[in-house]
Amino acid sequence: MLLGLALIAFPLLLALFNAALQIRKMADTSHKITIEGVAAARASQELVSQIASLERTALLYGVLNKVSFLDDYRRQDDELASKRKQLDRHMNNPDAHATLTDFARLENQIRTAVLDLPSGASVARSAELSRSFTDLGHLADRITAQANAQVDSEVAALEEQTLQSRRRLLWQSGLLVPVTIVLIFALTFAVGRPLRQLDRAISELGEGTFSNQIAVSGPHDLERLGGQLEWLRQRLLDLAHERNRFLRHMSHELKTPLANIREGTELLMDGAVGELDSNQREVAGILRDNGIKLQRMIENLLSFSAWQTSSVGLEPTEFRLRPVVKQVLENQQLTLLSQRVRLDVKVADITLVADRSKMRLILENLVSNAVKYSPKGGTIHLRAAPQAQQLVLDVADNGPGIPQEDREHIFEAFYTGRASKNTAVKGTGIGLSVVLEFVSAHGGTVQIVDGEFPGAHFRIIMPITAAGGDQPDRDRAGRDRRRLPPASGEQKAPAHAA
Repeated sequence: MLLGLALIAFPLLLALFNAALQIRKMADTSHKITIEGVAAARASQELVSQIASLERTALLYGVLNKVSFLDDYRRQDDELASKRKQLDRHMNNPDAHATLTDFARLENQIRTAVLDLPSGASVARSAELSRSFTDLGHLADRITAQANAQVDSEVAALEEQTLQSRRRLLWQSGLLVPVTIVLIFALTFAVGRPLRQLDRAISELGEGTFSNQIAVSGPHDLERLGGQLEWLRQRLLDLAHERNRFLRHMSHELKTPLANIREGTELLMDGAVGELDSNQREVAGILRDNGIKLQRMIENLLSFSAWQTSSVGLEPTEFRLRPVVKQVLENQQLTLLSQRVRLDVKVADITLVADRSKMRLILENLVSNAVKYSPKGGTIHLRAAPQAQQLVLDVADNGPGIPQEDREHIFEAFYTGRASKNTAVKGTGIGLSVVLEFVSAHGGTVQIVDGEFPGAHFRIIMPITAAGGDQPDRDRAGRDRRRLPPASGEQKAPAHAA
């Protein structure tokens, strides 16, 4: 991933470096032109002023013939020669160099003439000397014009170089922008795909799905992170297997003494050890009812464990719903009588294509949950009706309802919530978890409805024909067995804990 970022940054850094070089080059050129132009202009101006001063000194020497004036002339002439040589170094035009050569030749002629002036020079010699200085001044003016022309030429060249650098930078930018965009999209694709794989893997782990192997392909760092998640998945899967193995072993261990307790209770109820009076029979009935509840809880534990280890799949068959509801209510009859709970049952004659045993467990857990939370003398409402190729199943009670603090966790496995005051046996916390798993396996949802009944009201909406269950024959369905995925977080709804 760092290599990809470096590839994206490289053309941009290259463009910035090139722009910096161009700017530095133009700045150096501009600085050079400025320095040379100012030096040439100053030297040319001093050249002109030196010629005028030199001319005055030479004429005074010719008239007065004093040695001091001759010394001044020599000093001024040396300064003029120095300025000429300095100006020659700044000039790069051949015409300017030729003019400076003429200027040096004429300067030497004037110097010779001044040094050879006799005492009290004639007017003619003085006039000739003045004409020579005038010609020297003309050459100085030409040199000044050539220096200015050289500066103008260099400034124009700098402007042209600036335009070329601007065009070059624009061309490079026009090339680098699409290249950078392509590299960004390539990096986004190379990083985005493994990030989506990681997101999906984390979501599956959060939902408790450990069966899908986590394989992340992409940058080395993300592949390492995917390897860590795969190790975590394996660890969680091992822990889930250990938990389910513990549940199966404990459930089987509990079934043997429970069967003995139920058998002994039935013998007492049948009078095998003597007739029981009414109080004794009532106590024996309570023992038998609680034995049935314990057996149902153990069966739920086994069903939940089997479902979590994927050893049980859907076996869709075609069946009528009413007989299943009747069987469930008959199994709950003793508990209903002991709690003096009334039933309000309105079940349409619906034919389903679903897993019959799992539908029975769904109904048993919902009805058992409603009985546990219903007050004595309360009413349990059970409704089932078709609606747009879907089954709408409602189970409600007249109990205290669902506490707000339990609604976020009530469908989580082993969450028991607030225990019922009407039963001596606390639930295992997996009854409604099994309901959610089985309903989701059929492609349905579990909802909680408020307002229609005073207590808890659960509504199941599922297809009348389950996914993968279009063949009602059990043998053909058994050959096409498969485990459907559990419901996502949006399909869950809080409920009582059984």
